[in-house]
Amino acid sequence: QEQVVESGGGLVQAGGSLRLSCTTSGTVLWIYDMGWYRQVPGKQRELVAVVHSSDTTDYADSVKGRFTIKRDNNAGNTVYLQMNNLKPEDSAVYYCCVHFLVPSPPYQTTEHWGQGTRVTVSS
Repeated sequence: QEQVVESGGGLVQAGGSLRLSCTTSGTVLWIYDMGWYRQVPGKQRELVAVVHSSDTTDYADSVKGRFTIKRDNNAGNTVYLQMNNLKPEDSAVYYCCVHFLVPSPPYQTTEHWGQGTRVTVSS
């Protein structure tokens, strides 16, 4: 069972920056994508950013221009989320999610979540 471990959350003032890290124990070759999601109490978990195996990226509209997702080129099993110009509405528990491709028919993906790391942005 692949493990996913996040780190880097904390308390920061509005306008500040944080960098989240996520490392998985799974086989790098079969990583389909690595993404960050966030959740606040009473709301559904939402996608923040994702990087695909092709290195293409997608972002939620609310974080475009402020957040950057990037895989470590040396350690392909690690992904970072650089968060700049943080706002109080960015406060949430951030979760890393890794999808792996099962390399045999029907070539499905498996989904693995980390335990979450809390980000709090004070106004």
